[in-house]
Amino acid sequence: MLDHSSFSIEDLEVGMSATFEKTVTESDVVTFADISGDNNPLHLDADYAAGTMFKQRIAHGMLTASLLSAVIATRLPGNGSIYISQSLRFRAPVMLGELVCATVEISKIEPVRRRVRLACACRVADKVVLDGEAVVMVPSRDRARPRS
Repeated sequence: MLDHSSFSIEDLEVGMSATFEKTVTESDVVTFADISGDNNPLHLDADYAAGTMFKQRIAHGMLTASLLSAVIATRLPGNGSIYISQSLRFRAPVMLGELVCATVEISKIEPVRRRVRLACACRVADKVVLDGEAVVMVPSRDRARPRS
C-alpha cells in the first residue's frame, strides 16, 4: 500500500492502485452532518432510522465517497493532484463502526493533458458499497509542483 505519496504523470502506469482505510465513527457522522449541512435523521436519529429499511443509522453516502478523495490526495496520484470529475454509484449502506476500504486503480493515462482515469471502489469486507470513476489532473516533473 502506498502512503503519503506524490507521483508525477511520468511515474504512473495503468494498473497501479492504492487504498485508504477508515472505520466510520459516530463522531465522523456527526461532524460530517455539521460540515455538510446534511442533517437527514437517517444518519443522526436512531429512533427514526430504526423505522427505515436499514433498521439503524447509516453513514452519509458522501462521507463514504470522501474516502476516495483521501486516497487520491495522499496516495495515488498524491500531493498536487486535482480532481476534474467523479462519478458515483451507491450500492449498499455503511453502518457506523464499519471499516471502509477505499481503493483507486489507474485505468487510463492521458500524458499530454496530464489526466489520469481511476476506477474507484469502497468496500466493507468483501461487499462493494460504492463504486465509480474519477478523472484527476496530475503534476508533471516538467512543471513546478506545489510544496506539501
